[in-house]
Amino acid sequence: MKGQSIPFNSPHLTGNEFAYVAELASTRKLAGDGQFTKWCSDWIERRTGCARALLTHSCTAALEMAALLLDIQPGDEIIMPSYTFVSTANAFVLRGGVPVFVDIREDTLNLDERLIEAAITPRTRAIVPVHYAGVSCEMDAINEIALRHGLKVVEDAAQGVMSRYRGRALGALGDLGAFSFHETKNVISGEGGALLVNDPALVLRAEIIREKGTDRSRFFRGEIDKYTWQEVGSSYLPSELIAAFLRAQLEHAEALTANRMTSWNHYHDCFAGLEAQGLLRRPIIPVHCDHNAHMYYVLLADGIDRQCVLDGLKAAGVSSVFHYVPLHASPGGKRYGKAQGALEVTVRQAERLVRLPLWVGMDAEHPAQIAHTMARVLNAARR
Repeated sequence: MKGQSIPFNSPHLTGNEFAYVAELASTRKLAGDGQFTKWCSDWIERRTGCARALLTHSCTAALEMAALLLDIQPGDEIIMPSYTFVSTANAFVLRGGVPVFVDIREDTLNLDERLIEAAITPRTRAIVPVHYAGVSCEMDAINEIALRHGLKVVEDAAQGVMSRYRGRALGALGDLGAFSFHETKNVISGEGGALLVNDPALVLRAEIIREKGTDRSRFFRGEIDKYTWQEVGSSYLPSELIAAFLRAQLEHAEALTANRMTSWNHYHDCFAGLEAQGLLRRPIIPVHCDHNAHMYYVLLADGIDRQCVLDGLKAAGVSSVFHYVPLHASPGGKRYGKAQGALEVTVRQAERLVRLPLWVGMDAEHPAQIAHTMARVLNAARR
């Protein structure tokens, strides 16, 4: 690949993004909850079956809304994986909650549902499964545990748009779900997210929290003659500019997913030989999970120096990265949360993982080229 550089990510435009943004010049409606916001919310509700979809300015905002909706109080415990983005924990820490970090599964790198009950205490309020790489956690088991112990389930489905578990959309399987439309995701709006409210009893409060703690949404629907402050909330609405851009992406969500899946499958085929040689492990997808090809990663075999691999790929023009530093080992995690056990799988897998370039419109030859480069780099990286 001499002279050729392969970026890690390349945001894709479907063609109508800026045309829809331009339409706002005639409507003079730039603030949130206009026609484009409504279209996007309706689309999410139809595709997922959630009771209400509320666009937010980020997935982080959606998770913060979830913490407010659940009325998290200081000292309340929230079970989650350590192998996740900081927003998963921050949203609850902001309310005084205590993240309780539970180990992940060897296969999917998702929260290990078999370890959840041992982490439950009288202070536990919720379970937050994170669907890593758009591959679902074992939601039937998690929901059953939550029901038995009277807990709420908040799905961090930031990476899960267009993924399914046993035929059901991610984000719509727990009490609440959160999507991300960040530019690194499959369907994008630069920044942006959505809260999926699956418990109808939470819909009205979710609208109030999203509108600075007021019942403004009911006022605009003509249900009340004036709106006023009802409870704690904040400004979680995205502007119509974001929603207009997002509509153009959602209209092509199936095609975007199919394109990524083609590249993902090429990767999977090209890396089969290296896995057979015992040099790495490819992603494992359970048969009942339909993923969205959000990312392609490999787990390096023991005895291979990951930094040497990353450096070797970079030198060859391939932009690759590691992923999360486990939260339980971070300064913030130690200060605000607590670990349930040693989290040995989390630590081991986090140290082995390498994410590879993947985006819509990726050159069909890139996976094979990257696999060829990886083979050469792996030999040089053996300790």
